[in-house]
Amino acid sequence: MSERRLAWLLITGSLIFSLISCSRGSVRNEIIVAGSTSVQPFADRWAEAFIKKRPGSFVNVQGGGSSAGIQAAKSGAADIGTSSRELKADEKDLKEIVVARDGLAIIVHPTNPLRGLRLTEVRQIFSGEIPSWKYLGGPDKAITVVTREEGSGTRGAFQELVMAKSRISKRAIVEDSNGTVREIVAADPNAVGYISLGLVDDRVRALELDGVRACEESILGGRYGLVRPFLFVTNGEPTGMARDFVDFVLSPEGQDMIREEGLLSAR
Repeated sequence: MSERRLAWLLITGSLIFSLISCSRGSVRNEIIVAGSTSVQPFADRWAEAFIKKRPGSFVNVQGGGSSAGIQAAKSGAADIGTSSRELKADEKDLKEIVVARDGLAIIVHPTNPLRGLRLTEVRQIFSGEIPSWKYLGGPDKAITVVTREEGSGTRGAFQELVMAKSRISKRAIVEDSNGTVREIVAADPNAVGYISLGLVDDRVRALELDGVRACEESILGGRYGLVRPFLFVTNGEPTGMARDFVDFVLSPEGQDMIREEGLLSAR
């Protein structure tokens, strides 16, 4: 082998090694957080604050739904999966970390005369057994039922906490985010839906449930029953930058950020 060719091979090998090293360095400074669309806006805020403290780092936050996030964590496609529902039995092999708690609010248009419902009535509305507001003391108008899509953590929590073994009516309008559910209810005086309590604003009204107001005080006092966890899930103990991100989210600074948005602290 000529000296010139040997020198060329050495230089090429050195360049390839450098590229691999740089690639590995970038991986260590980037994590993927994917899953629940309910957790996503909070994860975006956490990520923005976190990378300000770590210049050169990047947190790639993605949606897709709780089930997708759990599977991404299992397969290694995501460093951290996010879920807004409890893990199922066949998902319990993952490490779960509660990062916040959220109340589910049953919302109606502000002009709706009803102030509250019983849990059984909510179940009957969403199953289609109660088709009109007149059966609940309201106007003689058909109820527009708005729900989340299959695989959504919000829907999973609602199914578990409210519907039990009943199924949501196939006539319900299905939407892919809490924000869209809120917009539809805000635009339709006859609509009813469910969203995260922290996303309730003056465009909609949260109904009392079994005589208990949907608010932080009621949740902390254990009186309001529609409460779900926001979870980070990892395939084993998180390490490296993923561990640092989890620690930041659970820190006083990270927890204060979600309290500002209407969520309850994990602590």
